[in-house]
Amino acid sequence: MGAIQDRDQSVCDQCRATSLTVRERGRFDFMSRLCDRCWNTLANEMAEADGATAAPRPTLDPDDVTWVEPPVCPVCGAMVGVYRTIYDRWVSLAMVELPAKDVPEPFRWRLARLPDLSPTPTDIVAVRVRGIDPLPGDPVVPAHRMMCVPEWDEP
Repeated sequence: MGAIQDRDQSVCDQCRATSLTVRERGRFDFMSRLCDRCWNTLANEMAEADGATAAPRPTLDPDDVTWVEPPVCPVCGAMVGVYRTIYDRWVSLAMVELPAKDVPEPFRWRLARLPDLSPTPTDIVAVRVRGIDPLPGDPVVPAHRMMCVPEWDEP
């Protein structure tokens, strides 16, 4: 008798190809088991739809103790928060929270702490608010592109 083996461990849920690059993807409750090609296609489509097209933050030296300021928007000059999304892309968010009633639906984000054993937040990700609408007074973080005044002036 042969040993029983879980055969679907390396099968992509999308393209059904068997590959060594297949693994669970996503930051919270894993979205799916995908190969690198299918994951990048899905993540890029989600980022484009959500407006999560910011450049990643630079990797900082842990031994460097110099002060690090948030990046500045080249268009309006305001400071922006750049956060990783749950699908491993980056989004520029405003530095303030606003009530949900003041932020149009496509620009609503929340910051969520990734679950871990440390009481100190070690990683925070941006999550697009969708599915269930927040109450009008619930705080959300608007996407910076909503707050960037010169962008609204373009035709």
